[in-house]
Amino acid sequence: MNSGRLPSENNMPGSDYRRNQTRSQIFLAGLFLLLVVAILISLRAGSYSTPIGELLRGIFGKASDGKINIIVRNNRMPRILTAIIAGAGLGVSGCVLQAILRNPLASASTLGVSQGASFGAAFAIIVLNAGAMGALGRAAIPLCAFVGSMAVALMILGLSRIRRIPPEGIVLAGVAISALFTGATTLIQYFANEIQLAALVFWTFGDLGSTNWTDISLMGGVVLIVSIYYFLRRWDYNALLSGTETAISLGINVGRLTMFNMVLCCFTASTIVSYIGLISFIGLAAPHIVRLVVGNNHVYLIPGSILAGATLLLLGDLFSRTVISPVILPIGAITSFLGGPLFLYLLFKGGKKRADS
Repeated sequence: MNSGRLPSENNMPGSDYRRNQTRSQIFLAGLFLLLVVAILISLRAGSYSTPIGELLRGIFGKASDGKINIIVRNNRMPRILTAIIAGAGLGVSGCVLQAILRNPLASASTLGVSQGASFGAAFAIIVLNAGAMGALGRAAIPLCAFVGSMAVALMILGLSRIRRIPPEGIVLAGVAISALFTGATTLIQYFANEIQLAALVFWTFGDLGSTNWTDISLMGGVVLIVSIYYFLRRWDYNALLSGTETAISLGINVGRLTMFNMVLCCFTASTIVSYIGLISFIGLAAPHIVRLVVGNNHVYLIPGSILAGATLLLLGDLFSRTVISPVILPIGAITSFLGGPLFLYLLFKGGKKRADS
């Protein structure tokens, strides 16, 4: 007769996995509630003080005061939706880039996509004199910013193909290319007049209040489509965590997966940056905040990065609008204060691990 104790339900092999699932689901629900609260506070914040019920009716144009309908539908809601869509897109793009490159420092800002967009915007504002082109100039700036950011992505992909740069080294290539585009942008600025220089500086600050409903629809469509694609490939990203050999043995074309997803991430980030200017480190910070709770399981990491990115950017915008109201601080500076220390932490953490090994 076996006198040993039978394993309890809590000690069963699958119990840890179930607990992790429950914790991850609760965390995602908490992130969603936090996002909803941030939306309500952002809707309420502003110089025109109104009860929240009236503001909610104003979303549908049903407020008793016609001014509230105009303020909500033309000012506050577009800004809130821009922050949610842009934060979600940057967050999920950073999550996928970190997975396919197996590098925790990977994001659109660290790969140089943002610097390429800045060069494109400088070219449109200074060389093409977009400010004097009216409506055509307003379209030229995001278009040139998009072309510049995609040029960075194609350069990195070309180097990885021709020189066989490993995924871990692509971030270093992005840093080098960023320096080139930053230098080129500075050189163009040297020949700008005061009006052009002011326009470029304002664009580089990042601005969530300059988008219209057409811009929001375009960004929202891109982020929605790519997010669905990323979630459908969640098991492929999980397989990459076990190494290239394991992923290949499971039938995954690692090279094709890496290249296609990198283009898709850069396309998403460049679309967002081209409309709202430089927003740094959301793609770096959001996945790492979620990873602290849910781990590396992309079943929860991908939706968590979407929610965390949207919440971070919305809270950052709320802070920038209210901390010294009525002055609105540049959102790009606010997000840099968040991401800069995190970048250094990850860098030193990685160096410590290599030293210990």
